[in-house]
Amino acid sequence: MTPIMLQSKSGSDSKLRLEVDVGLPNTEFEVEVVVRPKPPAGLGWPLGYADLFGSIDDETFIVHPQPPMPPPAVELE
Repeated sequence: MTPIMLQSKSGSDSKLRLEVDVGLPNTEFEVEVVVRPKPPAGLGWPLGYADLFGSIDDETFIVHPQPPMPPPAVELE
């Protein structure tokens, strides 16, 4: 099954209306709808950008030794 991707704009009543011609009359379908606001163009990070954090696969990349953390200012029980 090929996903149907489209962009639409909600009306002044905050409702988004969807009508899709599937080309198969009298056929039952399972319908899955995902609605998310369209991000402003050119602003913010692209979707999935944060998934790249920690994904360096260059074997020559090294993390230098870090100094020890200072003791906590407050003891926790």
